[in-house]
Amino acid sequence: MSDAVPSKRPPLIPLDEALASLLAKALPVLGSESVSTFEADGRVLAQDVISGLTVPPRDNSSMDGYAVRAADCGTLGAVLTVAQRIPAGVVGVPLAAGTAARIFTGAQIPAGADAVVMQEDTTALPEEGALGRVQIELVPAPGQWIRRAGEDVASGDVVLSRGERLSPAGLGLAASVGLDRLQVAVRPRVALMSTGDELVMPGEVAPEAMKPGAIYNSNRFFMRALLHRLGCEVNDLGIVPDNREATIEALRGAAESNDVIITTGGVSVGEEDHIKAAVQALGELQLWSLSMKPGKPFAYGRIGKAHVTGLPGNPVSSFLTFLLLVRPFLLTLQGATRVAPQPVALRADFDWPRADKRREFLRARRNAKGGLDLFGNQSSGVLTSAVWGDGVIDTPAGQPFKAGDMVQFIPFESLLA
Repeated sequence: MSDAVPSKRPPLIPLDEALASLLAKALPVLGSESVSTFEADGRVLAQDVISGLTVPPRDNSSMDGYAVRAADCGTLGAVLTVAQRIPAGVVGVPLAAGTAARIFTGAQIPAGADAVVMQEDTTALPEEGALGRVQIELVPAPGQWIRRAGEDVASGDVVLSRGERLSPAGLGLAASVGLDRLQVAVRPRVALMSTGDELVMPGEVAPEAMKPGAIYNSNRFFMRALLHRLGCEVNDLGIVPDNREATIEALRGAAESNDVIITTGGVSVGEEDHIKAAVQALGELQLWSLSMKPGKPFAYGRIGKAHVTGLPGNPVSSFLTFLLLVRPFLLTLQGATRVAPQPVALRADFDWPRADKRREFLRARRNAKGGLDLFGNQSSGVLTSAVWGDGVIDTPAGQPFKAGDMVQFIPFESLLA
């Protein structure tokens, strides 16, 4: 009969299971507001954008050159009289047989013309009449260099969908159909707090004056930047001391005026980790041990109407759990429909024989040969790896690989946009 003592360690939860549970709690109830299209970059659309017009409204030229009838230019070197000049914004008259119209990019194609010959394929001849003549040095095909009416947008098209996160191109598209304002999700109000008596702020304490064991609070800087990139209103609570009462007071105040509270550090099970007890004293908490490396400690809870997410203190762990869990949570809270990372299959140019029992995210970067190189130190405390690397390799638990194998790579640009 075994005398083994049952383990008190909580079971490790798969990352996908934790994410699904987290997103189920991110009900988009923040409301919407109308903002200037100029100010809408990165915001999440709260309603479809439907075009009330056709873009372009008429056939137009995609080149500087000459609008012609293709039938008049069936032989190389055909000479046509230039009958009119049509800059952008001017509507020409119908094109008579045997004539050409000097035309510029974006100008409306005159009735009768069915092709454009770009300027480089023509020769201007001595003037004969006000606008002279032109020799066509290339036999044009019908439709050449003509942008058709409606080839971009048709009236009634949904050009941008509800739940889409607006990009610079999306703003331009909205403007192209005449919208100077857009209805978007309200920005989440996010309180950010760091825990740890060892933390000091750059600029407040010189390196030579730091006490033994003290470290600069790097998490606070990248967390604020990440939140701003997601369009959040950030309420930075600074550094909270490692004691239960101070933690409770900070959380109580944050819950009164914020939609989300994000903490870094203090979510493990040590005697100086007070987030668990503080949240439980004020509301409810789920403490998860994730089957993820780096980033095992993670917490989610509620204090009143405020969501609470607790991230680990090690900088790489905090960085990656934010990108893989908190980022999709915050986007879903705003009604975004595309929140998952977009991995690509790339070749590993190194061996990884020591697969961990947890799903591991290795900091790597693309090389000039089209493969991936690995950062030498994969410790959760080495933030250099996240700067040197341009993404992470999503490595399934217990699955080693060797150089030449294809792996799933998640570029940082898909997580930081």
